[in-house]
Amino acid sequence: MAVDLAPSPDVAEVARRTATFIREVVIPVEERHRGVVRSEDVRWQLQQAAKQAGIFAPHVAREYGGLGLDLLGRAAVFEEAGYSLLGPLALNVAAPDEGNMHLLEAVATGEQKERYLRPLAAGEVRSCFAMTEPAPGAGSDPSALSTRATRVDEGWRIDGRKWFITGADGAGFAICMARTSGRPGEAGGATMFLVDAGNPGMKTVRHIDTLDESLYGGHVELVFDDCVVGADAVLGEVDQGFRHAQVRLGPARMTHCMRWLGIARRAQDIAVARAAERRLFGSRLGELGMVQQMIADNEIDIAASRGLILRACWELDRKESASQSTAIAKTFCAEAIWRVVDRAVQICGALGISGDVLLSRYLREVRPFRIYDGPSETHRWAIARRVLRRHDARAAR
Repeated sequence: MAVDLAPSPDVAEVARRTATFIREVVIPVEERHRGVVRSEDVRWQLQQAAKQAGIFAPHVAREYGGLGLDLLGRAAVFEEAGYSLLGPLALNVAAPDEGNMHLLEAVATGEQKERYLRPLAAGEVRSCFAMTEPAPGAGSDPSALSTRATRVDEGWRIDGRKWFITGADGAGFAICMARTSGRPGEAGGATMFLVDAGNPGMKTVRHIDTLDESLYGGHVELVFDDCVVGADAVLGEVDQGFRHAQVRLGPARMTHCMRWLGIARRAQDIAVARAAERRLFGSRLGELGMVQQMIADNEIDIAASRGLILRACWELDRKESASQSTAIAKTFCAEAIWRVVDRAVQICGALGISGDVLLSRYLREVRPFRIYDGPSETHRWAIARRVLRRHDARAAR
């Protein structure tokens, strides 16, 4: 079967307009704020500008104000949005909101979509996904989930502690994963709950100081203490939380890759411009063999990353499992994007580690990608297990 991974003319036009918007509107704001924004006024202004440009929420169904792009379409547009750290925020495709919109669109009831998805898609509120817990709770191994939800007369009571919850500061609601049956270490028994920010049982413990700073709303530690929600707060079915989370997991990994690929391209462009203009040892920096190798290796990593993303998105759009393809793409992209930005810093030398360009900020931002959404080691373990299972199945025939 032929695989056509080229964007349609309509998608290509949205990507072109996104690239222009990022260059003319977003990058000046990014440079003014050094890539880190915590202002609701700035967020609102960027998002209003994206709406006026007709590129806002490209991933959401038209019914909820978006452009309804499939994952292959998103790949082209998200990469252009990711060319600036603030681009995803401007288009409302930043994590974790983008993944939560995808999840709500696929799993939520009609009433939940109106209450949570519609305002989220419009940029009227933000959200967070409360899954990760301090050790020994859920992290790379979600079955270690220890936060528990217990049935009560009013609905459910949630008790537990979450940490590294991206975007929690100022979020209008959380999607909280809690155990409704079984014990930590068992594979099933999780349920997702919609918890409004005003719930007195959900409290912020602290803002975690981290290497990266650009993700809006920071990384927060939350405690759920006698947090009571109604029966209508269940997202999906009881005890099916891990299954429903798979709806979010693969696509969210790919959209992370798309956005960070944009930053890799930005870093490469900065490095190439420097190599073309800087003169030393009697020639341009870009004419030196070792610099040419770094430029070439960056191009290879960027092209390979894009190819792996597109292949995984093609499988996801066809409703295939894509577990192997998304794991491969996520692992490779997380490491390749780091290599690209690191080489760009090296090519630029003292300029690269200075505050005169944003390369050092990009380096800090992309490094955690090798940990969140599954560390590279966990993905490699899963990839190898699938390969061995495939071998064993063939051998048994």
